[in-house]
Amino acid sequence: MTSRDRLVEAMSELMWERGYADASPREVRERSGVGQGSMYHHFPSKRDLGVAALERNIADLMPSTSALDGPGSPMARIEAHLMRARESLKGCKVGRMTQDPQVREDPVLLAPVARVFTEVHSTWVRVLREAVDAHELRADIDPERLAHTLMAVLQGGYVLAIARRDPQPDVDARAGALDLLRAAAPPREAASQHPDERETAS
Repeated sequence: MTSRDRLVEAMSELMWERGYADASPREVRERSGVGQGSMYHHFPSKRDLGVAALERNIADLMPSTSALDGPGSPMARIEAHLMRARESLKGCKVGRMTQDPQVREDPVLLAPVARVFTEVHSTWVRVLREAVDAHELRADIDPERLAHTLMAVLQGGYVLAIARRDPQPDVDARAGALDLLRAAAPPREAASQHPDERETAS
């Protein structure tokens, strides 16, 4: 691993643990084992290092979300994503950056966070539309709104778990969202009926 990689890894860990504002360059150097001269050779400012660390954390987040675009039943993919194991008490590597005042007030730092949430929202919209088309969700479901709801549940679950120092509220929140999705499935008879047949019957 290069000295640049060690610096980015150390900063990404510190940002996940305590946020950007409280991650000092000195701590980054101590954790990475990289000297001050080398650090400023790679990253002239803390902000430059913070952006690189954010991009690393985004890269860690995206593979789990991309599984929503995989093969098979859309609802099965949604269930697997909602209920996958995660470190509830540590919070979201990316989402927690929105709580950091220095990130919120700096457009350069906030831009990667906003970008990834836009990408994740688009992924959720796609899989929810697939579920509607596959008659696993009712046709009157709005995928755009529901995508925001599910993202809010996932981010809020971290907050509840951290506040209680207990992962169970996060697990319960995600299971509750899944219960609501299952309740939004069309009646079995309607789901098994071909779309043209439903139109004729009406």
